[in-house]
Amino acid sequence: MPNASSWSASSPLLLLWEDSSGTRIFLSLLYAVLAISGTLSNVMVIYLVFSFKKLQTTSNAFIVNGCAADLSVCALWMPQEAVLGLLPPNSSSLRSAEYRLLRGGLLGLGLTVSLASHLLVAFNRYVLITKLPSVYQALYQRRHTGCMIGLSWALALLPVPLLPGLWTLGSAQSDGSSRYTALLLALAVLGQTALLLHCYLGIVRRVRGSAKRVSVLNFHLLHQLPFPAAPPPPRRAQRRLSSVSVLLLCCVFLLGTQPLVWVSLLGFFLRPAPPALQAASWLLLCSLSALNPLLYTWR
Repeated sequence: MPNASSWSASSPLLLLWEDSSGTRIFLSLLYAVLAISGTLSNVMVIYLVFSFKKLQTTSNAFIVNGCAADLSVCALWMPQEAVLGLLPPNSSSLRSAEYRLLRGGLLGLGLTVSLASHLLVAFNRYVLITKLPSVYQALYQRRHTGCMIGLSWALALLPVPLLPGLWTLGSAQSDGSSRYTALLLALAVLGQTALLLHCYLGIVRRVRGSAKRVSVLNFHLLHQLPFPAAPPPPRRAQRRLSSVSVLLLCCVFLLGTQPLVWVSLLGFFLRPAPPALQAASWLLLCSLSALNPLLYTWR
């Protein structure tokens, strides 16, 4: 079994160097399945939003932006990983620095914009539900929305020069730059996750508080009516469904992002994690590109 340095020097970002080809074939099939399902689901969401004017809202604009970013991962990056997993470990394609940089650029650009779109959607919904309508309309004008989307792509291009350092995260002989690259990546994802959870938990608190006030008001009004009133709608079931939806989205997002965060922090402060654990954390993060359309269109 090769050591960590040979693993990071000769393998793709998420494919393990194995004496047996079974693991590489399995991972290649997994990438192929994620690539096909993620490409179809992202294209379908983009098609539906552009086809129906009723769906062309500000929140959906951010979702479409995330789907476009996820396409760069599912339609452009994952198929290459699926093919490269079937090549021998000493293939010249795996050792080409330019090709590795291209693949790293596609992955970094797609994931960065996708994570930024998660935050833009959460903040948009937070402002819509917890703030006054005038505040929402002033903040989310068409020009401002376009600037937010453009800024997400512009910011994603800034860390592209740092991507080669990610290739040596599993190397025992990696220099300090790759360790600091991993630390910056972990802190960025951790900060984005904290903001996203703040927005969604704030939405849940506001919805529950508003529903409780409406229920109390309805109770007093119904007892003042001179005739029997119709039973109130099942607000408790609606609140439960909304809470479950938000909880599901947050859990899937945490499951996809947090392993990479803590693996990177572990490698910076203590010792590098095993290559298999690094590959698994990256795979979970990349799988979000295929799951995002399902998360944002469910219910």
